[in-house]
Amino acid sequence: MEKQTELYRGKAKTVYTTEDPNRLVLHFRNDTSAFDGEKIEQLDRKGMINNKFNHFIMSKLEQAGIPTQVEALLSDTDSLVKKLEMIPVECVVRNIAAGSICRRLGVEEGQVLNPPTFEFFLKNDALHDPMINESHIRTFGWAEERDIEQMKALTFKVNDVLKALFDEAGMLLVDYKLEFGLFEGKITLGDEITPDGCRLWDKETRKKMDKDRFRQGLGNVVEAYEEVAARLGITLD
Repeated sequence: MEKQTELYRGKAKTVYTTEDPNRLVLHFRNDTSAFDGEKIEQLDRKGMINNKFNHFIMSKLEQAGIPTQVEALLSDTDSLVKKLEMIPVECVVRNIAAGSICRRLGVEEGQVLNPPTFEFFLKNDALHDPMINESHIRTFGWAEERDIEQMKALTFKVNDVLKALFDEAGMLLVDYKLEFGLFEGKITLGDEITPDGCRLWDKETRKKMDKDRFRQGLGNVVEAYEEVAARLGITLD
């Protein structure tokens, strides 16, 4: 199935229509951005790595009974996906304190969060993705009550699957964000799960192996992504 018209261009991916009105092509670019697009660079191989990484992770989640939009790899940088009616809400689970929760609550980076925290954010770059709660979601009609509960349940199920997967590969799943949509009326995991959207640390050294290397100017961003992929057994070339 081939991509046709550009439907949407995000910070790191471009979405294309196909001849099937219920299927889209996700094209992963080498663009890397942070701080709502204020910092942007091109990093060679990143699009390919994230495309194959995302397909691998989504396949693992499908095997665990979590419905995802990903259907097939089309090329190094393209994936065929179901067309979802996206819900403008991000679901975030944090297993270890890092990033915005440290700034907001004054907690120390690295603190283990037991139980893990769950947070909702409105997906809106212009407003800098503000934190919201279930009352906001219901009041403004961003999702139905049953869908809110399903998103929360699936987000924690993803946590169980991925924590174990990364632990076996010698890594800590610090936190991650998920986006969901509706496909044929069913809540389905969309967007991507890559080192762009989750924090991963080496279990022994706590070396950062995710996009924080780009945000914080630590360097070796692509090399870190490649190491994560290698530990998981993802074939890149």
